[in-house]
Amino acid sequence: MKKLFALAAFLAFANAPMFAQHLGPHSYLGFDRNEYPGDQNVKQLRATFSYSSYWLNNPPGTKVNTWLGKRRTLEAAGFGFVILFNGRFYRTLGNETHAAMLGKADAQAAAKAATREGFPPRSIVFLDQEEGGRLLPEQKAYLFAWVDGISQTGFRAGVYCSGIPAPEKGGVSVITAEDIRQHASGRDITYWVMNDSCPPSPGCQAGEHPPTPGDSEIEFADIWQFAQSPWRRDVAAKCRGYSPDGNCYAQNDGALRQLHLDLNTATSADPSRARGAPRRYPRAVNGRIELP
Repeated sequence: MKKLFALAAFLAFANAPMFAQHLGPHSYLGFDRNEYPGDQNVKQLRATFSYSSYWLNNPPGTKVNTWLGKRRTLEAAGFGFVILFNGRFYRTLGNETHAAMLGKADAQAAAKAATREGFPPRSIVFLDQEEGGRLLPEQKAYLFAWVDGISQTGFRAGVYCSGIPAPEKGGVSVITAEDIRQHASGRDITYWVMNDSCPPSPGCQAGEHPPTPGDSEIEFADIWQFAQSPWRRDVAAKCRGYSPDGNCYAQNDGALRQLHLDLNTATSADPSRARGAPRRYPRAVNGRIELP
């Protein structure tokens, strides 16, 4: 009997996914990547991950958005979502007035895209703030105009940004997430922070003691991206679990072995609170009530 039990335990461990979906009482594992992983991989990915990224416009460094039209496929498989809108680089912003105008226009574009893709009102849309360090006045003008604009459309605002200390002159450092929060003037923003340095990141693995967003050392973070593909040699040199080619893969073998991705942990299995089709209500037309 003991031998049978030991064999069963070994088989259960051997066939377990590389990462666990639920990482503890308040954390869930998800993935993000710039390219849609393909319909054929969705079911297998769902066996490991609770939520997926979903881009509303072209991801960084790309000329096409392969995620569009895939919400129903992902939701039918049981995925939650992290909805993303790619923001602008500093060099494109111009002065503060022009930056604010761009932020407002991009917020409108993000809201229209989210609605078109079928995401319900009050979903959280994350602005991808790729550039780290202390934000310049033009960057703040753009970001906060975007936050205000997306909130006015009925969606909620989130920001993806760095959670890594960036050194400045005089021996001081600044963390982008904290810089944004300190200047947010009470705005309601959900924070998705990136810190792939080890520690605090466990690397491309969940391990026996998986992380929570608070383990990122940003206590107000709701999502923590703790592994990136490809790895960044300057900050992740001490990290484990990456493939020899520098990428983090969904599996060591099998159909997903060539699917590189970024790893995230969140306080919710649906960080954007975006599951479910938009509610449709009866409306009055020429004095009559029409049902949807």
